[in-house]
Amino acid sequence: MIKRLTWFVGGAVAGVAGASMAKKKAKTVVVEYAPAQVAHRTADRVRDAFAEGRRAAKAKEAELRARLDGRVHNLADELDEGDAVMVDGVPVEPGQVIVLKQVRDTKANQPGRRRKHA
Repeated sequence: MIKRLTWFVGGAVAGVAGASMAKKKAKTVVVEYAPAQVAHRTADRVRDAFAEGRRAAKAKEAELRARLDGRVHNLADELDEGDAVMVDGVPVEPGQVIVLKQVRDTKANQPGRRRKHA
């Protein structure tokens, strides 16, 4: 009889704990997907998208103005017919994107340290 009572109490406790966890999770989901919250998140995304679009447009405009003024040169403009560009001894195909890694001096970028200006 004690064995049955133990299993019954254990099951009841597990059921109550599971039900309370499910209730808490359901409340969280209801608040998260409330129309006001969804609208707020959507407005934030749209605002961020417009800001990113403006930044990209300004950057592109600055690039085009620099090209127009002759301040920016394209590598393709400097190459003659039959010339090749080599990066680490490997020829670069036309249209290939080259990513250069920037290495920073860790001592110079530590907080509290001043840089020496020449």
